[in-house]
Amino acid sequence: MASALIARYAALLRLPDVTRIMVLTFVARMPIGTLTLSMLLHVRAMSGSFAVAGTTVGVYLAAAALAAPAVGRWVDRRGAGVPLAVTGVVYPLAVGVLLFAPILGLPTPGVYIVAAFVGVFSPPIPGLSRTILRQRFNDEMQRRSAFALDSVLVETVFTVGPLLVAAMLLTGSQHAPLAMSWLFTILAVPMFVMSRALDYLGAPSDAPRSLLGPIADPLLRRIFALTVVIAFGFGCIEVAYPGFGAAIGVVAIGGLLLASNSIGSALGGFAYGGLHLATPPERLLPRVLAIMVIPLALHTLTLNPWLLGVLAFCAGALIAPALTSVMLVISKHAPEHYATEAFTWSSTCILGGLGIGATIAGHLVQDRGPQTVLGLAA
Repeated sequence: MASALIARYAALLRLPDVTRIMVLTFVARMPIGTLTLSMLLHVRAMSGSFAVAGTTVGVYLAAAALAAPAVGRWVDRRGAGVPLAVTGVVYPLAVGVLLFAPILGLPTPGVYIVAAFVGVFSPPIPGLSRTILRQRFNDEMQRRSAFALDSVLVETVFTVGPLLVAAMLLTGSQHAPLAMSWLFTILAVPMFVMSRALDYLGAPSDAPRSLLGPIADPLLRRIFALTVVIAFGFGCIEVAYPGFGAAIGVVAIGGLLLASNSIGSALGGFAYGGLHLATPPERLLPRVLAIMVIPLALHTLTLNPWLLGVLAFCAGALIAPALTSVMLVISKHAPEHYATEAFTWSSTCILGGLGIGATIAGHLVQDRGPQTVLGLAA
């Protein structure tokens, strides 16, 4: 079975430009895997408060969520060039200001404002990548494998990212991870352009548009709403794992738990994309989510880091299949002239759910402990 999966992905990667796109967009997405955790640690060290740190992350994610559909509509109407150029400059500048906030003497409201700028000017790379995959692959099985491989790469980013953050923490500074993330934000847009992925982006469409765009479709509204709920749980996890590390006096444990979760997701996504499943994603998704509740709930019954690592892996093994199913439903039902906007709405729902979850979890983890937050995730 494993050899068949590998052969199927190998055939996919032999197609023109696919390997180059996957490798360079992986680098372009590294801020996704490092920035949230490094921002949380940086602001906590700067302010001494998990509540302030969690709110900062929440503001960043909420701002990114609100801005993403507008940027996606801009791309669908005018092309990707100008949006990528603008975000490629402002995004790293805003992260740089946040990094040097202690030197600049930035007060807490100022930190929130800068975090909002980071979110608003986040490059539209996730939505563009999925639009390009939709347009690059017409065969349904190839498209499923491509979306699954894309999810695996994203989860690999979430695996490598926390590990890099944990490694940077070994320097003895909780500000060093954000410096690393800053470098990745500088590289993001140039790497995406160099991948040649934009060669497969169709020309802007002149089709009639409505004010609501893709959210006018009832099925897409339902899948977007579900995505918010899923991402809320992930936002709780993003704060609970570092909170657990801080509670036992080993901050790096938080990054290792996040990495274990992402490794499970990467392997689960790899298996999902290589299997010939007869069940359509609309029917598979609720089953995957129902099973995911079990390992999340079991988090509340133990304080053993090793057992938590196993449970994080088990919960993670269902994340990529769930999110791949979401993207396949969107790819199947979104109109061509709303393609990028539809995928950015999914990013909005993910980021919005993450932001709400992180904000609530930031307060709960300080007052009631990480296990309460993990119960809420379940």
